[in-house]
Amino acid sequence: MKKIILAHTQGFCAGVSNAVDVVNMALEKYGKPIYVRHQIVHNTWVIEDFEKKGVVFIENIGDVPNKSVVVFSAHGVSPGIYKEAQDKKIHVVDATCPLVKKIHRQANRYSDRKMPTILIGHKGHQELVGTSGYVDKEFLHIVEDVHDVDKLEIDENESVAFITQTTLSISDTSEIVDKLREKFPNLNKRPKNDICYATQNRQDAVLELAKESDVVVICGSPNSSNSNRLRETAEKCGTDAYIIDSEKEFEFEWIEGKSVLGISSGASVPRYIVDQLVARVRERYPLIGVSEGEDVEAGIQFPLPLV
Repeated sequence: MKKIILAHTQGFCAGVSNAVDVVNMALEKYGKPIYVRHQIVHNTWVIEDFEKKGVVFIENIGDVPNKSVVVFSAHGVSPGIYKEAQDKKIHVVDATCPLVKKIHRQANRYSDRKMPTILIGHKGHQELVGTSGYVDKEFLHIVEDVHDVDKLEIDENESVAFITQTTLSISDTSEIVDKLREKFPNLNKRPKNDICYATQNRQDAVLELAKESDVVVICGSPNSSNSNRLRETAEKCGTDAYIIDSEKEFEFEWIEGKSVLGISSGASVPRYIVDQLVARVRERYPLIGVSEGEDVEAGIQFPLPLV
């Protein structure tokens, strides 16, 4: 092993950074326990760290005592969850990613116009569940892959809208969108910026990484959608690719007889996870070189919500 190449975008994206900051601010202002509906972000180490600080992660608002403080995760929630919290006089701190909120507003507009609305994403993913709540059930159609398009029972002459889960890149959804355009001549144009910039940046970086590397390792938790997409992206390039939650899961047999190891990480992965992996590889290969390009997301920040 001669070289490690780090993808030029690592560490938290702006939305995840915001969500983590919001929980810390809530802890400082209100003290523990602070309740968080669903995992604030999909990363094992972020969750464990918050649990040590006194954060209680719940799935149902019914599990939160009346008049408590609850933080909504970066993935967003449906309008019904806000109503539940209001009824229990719970103080809500909303850490929904601003890019997800933008999708919610778009979904609302389509529903108000009574347009059949196709939501492209993974059933059961928290973001998809939340966004679904902004579309009247009568007009909502969920599509996971191209085969689902054939099953859609919508008049092909109708004006049809589509939106996507933000953690899917343009390349992830292009085949589905092309199929939708074939079937529905009056399909709306792709909404501007309906794909998270962090998702696209990381997938673009992995495409570059896979071309230069013999093996690609993605740092990310098993339940992280964007991290899993990164591994799949590298594999589609014909490069051996693995996903690990921590440096302890790394297997040196993956790089035996190889020259270049590429390392990337999901948008919800703390930078120190990548650094720990690099340190572990360097213990075995002290003379190995490490290169990393300029972070294209440097300086990107979202305004923090009121806590």
